[in-house]
Amino acid sequence: MTGTWRHLPATARAIAVTATTAVAAAQARDAEAYDEAVSGLAADERSGLVLGGVVRLLLEESHPDGLTGDDIRQVLTHCVQESVRWRADVDPHVVLVLLAGALGVYDPDGDESPPDAGALARHAPLLVADLLAATSVPLADYLAAAFAEIERTERQD
Repeated sequence: MTGTWRHLPATARAIAVTATTAVAAAQARDAEAYDEAVSGLAADERSGLVLGGVVRLLLEESHPDGLTGDDIRQVLTHCVQESVRWRADVDPHVVLVLLAGALGVYDPDGDESPPDAGALARHAPLLVADLLAATSVPLADYLAAAFAEIERTERQD
């Protein structure tokens, strides 16, 4: 485990370790390791908040001038096309919900079939792995930034 997580509470450290394992399994296209890791993510609903923060940070870095609808469509399409090569259960709607949620524009009340926490946990590491492929920054840095942002937000509330 990276030293940047030592200061985190045990629950947050567990999310960081499990998310790292899931993303690494997605990058390696290791279905067995992936399934095991995402079951751990699904067990803690706060993992969605953390991975959503990572996705937002990755999107902001890869699109410093802002995102257009075409940019979102391109990210969605690329993630789904790459993931479906080794995961037959990829649902584009769930990936779109993850993108919209990370950007703060998802309204579950307006969604006729909102994905459950398990579906979100199964898809979030796929999206993170796909977005990470375009950067040289390690996942640990994005996780640390996401945790710092969550902590800052909680202190303000």
